[in-house]
Amino acid sequence: MNYTFKWSVLWSGQSASWLLQGVLTTLELSVLAWLLAVFLGILSGALRTVTFAPLRAAAVFYVEFFRNVPLLVWMFFWYFGVPPLLPLAIREWLFDHGAEFWAGMFALGVYHGARMSEVIRSGIQSIPKTQFEAAVAIGLTTFQAYRLVIVPIALRLIVPPATSESLNLLKNSSVALTISVAELTFQTRQIETYTARAIEALTAGTVIYLVLCVGIATVMARVERHLAIPGLITRGG
Repeated sequence: MNYTFKWSVLWSGQSASWLLQGVLTTLELSVLAWLLAVFLGILSGALRTVTFAPLRAAAVFYVEFFRNVPLLVWMFFWYFGVPPLLPLAIREWLFDHGAEFWAGMFALGVYHGARMSEVIRSGIQSIPKTQFEAAVAIGLTTFQAYRLVIVPIALRLIVPPATSESLNLLKNSSVALTISVAELTFQTRQIETYTARAIEALTAGTVIYLVLCVGIATVMARVERHLAIPGLITRGG
């Protein structure tokens, strides 16, 4: 092997600033998409367990549709398909304020919201029915029982599978490079192009993703231990 490593390319020139900007964009994209995914996941996951058939059917359609559509196709749809449908003023504002970023964020959030929904549903279904019956017995409506009792308990039970899905979202944010979002993978490819040092650039990106994911998993393991409910565990997820 005659290849000579030159790790200094990662902090010389603009490489360091590109990597930093890529990390910040990846985190910003992932956090916003995660918030959307959690909201949609809680809503659709709860609706999948209610007895009112139309609401349950709508939630099932949402989950099954996005579980069976590739993320890349959905991202292209948001970036190339949605803007022409918007009013001219909104479309111009978007393209002046990073349309590719918002398209990537919505694509990630909606896609992973469907997957998060399954996690939420498994958490709700792992709760003994007596919890819901007791909540109704003390005078709570179905909505109040879900909001005040069922969903809070489910969220404590699903920390491990929800963490796994959150890490998948973080890693899938790299797909946003296909619509020119300057996230971490985009920036490592840019460093590779300008320095002709593919191994060094891609190794840097790999290590950064690894550090981010391991760091998040470590924090969430502590959260899991803190929120654990003795005697209750999730089924599936």
